[in-house]
Amino acid sequence: MAILDAQHRLERDVLVTRGLLNSSLVHPREVFREAIAERAAAVILVHNHPSGDPTPSAEDRAVTEQLVAAGRLLDIPVHDHVIVGRGRYVSFAEAGLL
Repeated sequence: MAILDAQHRLERDVLVTRGLLNSSLVHPREVFREAIAERAAAVILVHNHPSGDPTPSAEDRAVTEQLVAAGRLLDIPVHDHVIVGRGRYVSFAEAGLL
């Protein structure tokens, strides 16, 4: 996750969880713990797909919706969720998925 300051510049990046070969457990509590501690103005979520295909899965979409809702509640907006795989990426913001 990228933690952004009030001018939406990168403050620091944080490793929230390490996944398994084809899944990762992520909960808003863990995602936003560091963001709250760092007084983040906003965050960008980032993860990779080891398969190399950055296409968002149904689980990616559901988790993103949950994290966006949690961010709204905490007043820490999620500006994007980027999935990376083999030199390609999908940005939820660019794709209109946020």
